[in-house]
Amino acid sequence: MSGLHNGRDVFEYALLKVVPRVERGEMINAGVIVYCRARRFVEARTHLDEARLLALDPSCDIDGVRVALAAVEGICHGGAEAGQAAGDDAGRRFRWLIAPRSTIVQPGPVHTGLTTDPAAEVKRLLELLVR
Repeated sequence: MSGLHNGRDVFEYALLKVVPRVERGEMINAGVIVYCRARRFVEARTHLDEARLLALDPSCDIDGVRVALAAVEGICHGGAEAGQAAGDDAGRRFRWLIAPRSTIVQPGPVHTGLTTDPAAEVKRLLELLVR
């Protein structure tokens, strides 16, 4: 598959949003999940801007949000950190993480692109869309 795109592979990504009060619909971006099937790669990076979050909801459970974001990163890493998803391949872990939820931490829509380095995409998208 790499040869079809000049050495680049298709990747998918979704933003992680924090929606402190679902009824208001306000949110901040707090992370990104990148999946590249050809490389069996899945990784999440997060960055929580506490001041922005507290501006939306001064009573927001910051520690709870941090735990939820850390859990997403752990599931991507696999192994013991992934809990019940530990035995799943990268694709199954990504699909589980992007499933719609009605919790404070929610995945956004999935987008695609081409890359030669999925790990670099994680860093680039975090800087571009979250920080």
